[in-house]
Amino acid sequence: MTKKTSNTNGVTQGQIAADFDRITEDYEETINQALAFTGREHSFFINVKRDEILRQAQSHFGDVSALEVLDHGCGIGAYHEGLKGAFGSLHGVDVSERSIELARRKHSFVTYAHYDGRRLPYDDERFDIVFAICVMHHVPQSNWSDFVAEMARVLKKGGLALVFEHNPINPATQYIVKTCEIDKDAVLLWPSGLRRRFADAGFEDIRTRTILSVPPVGRLLSAADGLLGRLPFGAQYYLAAVRPG
Repeated sequence: MTKKTSNTNGVTQGQIAADFDRITEDYEETINQALAFTGREHSFFINVKRDEILRQAQSHFGDVSALEVLDHGCGIGAYHEGLKGAFGSLHGVDVSERSIELARRKHSFVTYAHYDGRRLPYDDERFDIVFAICVMHHVPQSNWSDFVAEMARVLKKGGLALVFEHNPINPATQYIVKTCEIDKDAVLLWPSGLRRRFADAGFEDIRTRTILSVPPVGRLLSAADGLLGRLPFGAQYYLAAVRPG
């Protein structure tokens, strides 16, 4: 299977929704098969990114207990159990109706919505934080700018956007993406290009850092992974940006 990291994935938003509807029940098993060579299950990587979301939220806002938060492209809500009670409200939205149905059954404390992949079903300036975890590489490349613009639209002034993506420079990441059925049509985003799209959408304080340069297990390795985040070699990276105002 050949993986593209540039050009276009050539799929429509409807095809992506249909693909995720089809694999919803086997989602975790499929990812765990792709991750098997790492010796870690998907839950490990979920915890790493969940903890980073909380760190970034607390760094930006201080008290996060009253914040309204949106998971943009939430899928089956894999990150939501670990965020239970952390914020004032937690919302999830996705193009896959079956994923949303499953997420609702599992997480009654989250408010879910289905949408068409273009305009989010929320009013302007609705949320304090919008995050998207390993979503954009599934979005048709022609829609990337709209995806970012919608994050900006629904964020309050001074709100925080967080995007986590696979790092195309990392060989282990490229292997996982090439061998995972879920990523068969993915196009990986380079950090520089993602920063540029957020700048074009009017965001400020835009920064990217890599994560998972080493498995952040325990205080020592977690600190090492944080220090190594300035280097471009981590398995994944995150972008943080602020809507002006």
